[in-house]
Amino acid sequence: MNQLQSMRVFVKVADLGSFVGAAGALDLSTAVVTRHVADLEARLGTRLLNRTTRRLSLTESGATYLERVRHILADLEGVEQMVVARNHEPVGTLRIVAPVVFGLHSLAPVVQSYAARYPDVVPDVTLADRHVDLVEEGFDVGILAARHMRSASIVTRRLTTGYMTVCATPEYLAQHGTPTRPEDLLRHSCLSRPAEQGGGEERVFKGPEGEVRVRPTNAIAANNAEMLRQFALLGMGVAILPSYLIGRDLAAGRLVRLLDDYSLPPIEITIAYPSRLHLPAKVRTFIDHLVEHFQPESAAARDSRSATQVRAVAEVNGADDLTARGMAGGPFESSGTTRRVTRVPRTRIAASSQF
Repeated sequence: MNQLQSMRVFVKVADLGSFVGAAGALDLSTAVVTRHVADLEARLGTRLLNRTTRRLSLTESGATYLERVRHILADLEGVEQMVVARNHEPVGTLRIVAPVVFGLHSLAPVVQSYAARYPDVVPDVTLADRHVDLVEEGFDVGILAARHMRSASIVTRRLTTGYMTVCATPEYLAQHGTPTRPEDLLRHSCLSRPAEQGGGEERVFKGPEGEVRVRPTNAIAANNAEMLRQFALLGMGVAILPSYLIGRDLAAGRLVRLLDDYSLPPIEITIAYPSRLHLPAKVRTFIDHLVEHFQPESAAARDSRSATQVRAVAEVNGADDLTARGMAGGPFESSGTTRRVTRVPRTRIAASSQF
């Protein structure tokens, strides 16, 4: 029989001084109650109750056992109540993982407003540009690009979309010329990731004439998009960066958007968590809060905007807007033709930039 249930039955028999009374209180048969107590005594190898035809009394061992069992059952009930409360009320430490640049430029205000809304939850944020195993590393929630998710067993939910923008400073363009087609990038110094992390890889642009594939020349590589932004602001070359990272730079004129008639594939940002089963309140409420913060406009509203209006929203909102720049699949439909322009990359300085 279940040992914990036998303990509960024994306590009830001792409290009521009767097998029959305990059976009625627990909605069990008298025979089952008697069996529970007998099993405990057999397990312990000692008698817990003195039985007579008129009354029950505790043995010395029974009294000691009863005192300890009361504490055990009370502790167990307390633990169960605490766990249930955590599943119903947001409380405790919430471990979050997100890409470095996304975290620095887009996540902080979300965490701030969530913490203000749920003061009993302590956010613990880790920023990492690498593959993440949520279960193995003990994270409650991940905000990740699809390529950074390692475990196949996690639950995912689309959060928003990031768009990549080709850009450079006015000073660099004045000195080296302004690229107007993707293949023009082959004649410019490009700022990108190192080779081992995809730097110098083929870029697929979608434009008025269909797909154009180019392999830009790397002049500088770095493993962080913010570092590449700094290189771009110093006029060191042409960079391809997330729109939310450089929105304010574009609006202020520090950087110039290039190749407006072309778009690169978008980056889907996903919420990931280990399981839907018994989802803790802190996780459920944070996911809802994220979706509320990054809720995109309705499709009808997006379709009604002109390309100029969409571009203006992205530049004004900058780091706070990831969905306004509607480039991917944007106003240009592929004609079904593909142009491929390649050149062997030359890297002078190495480093890596993951999203």
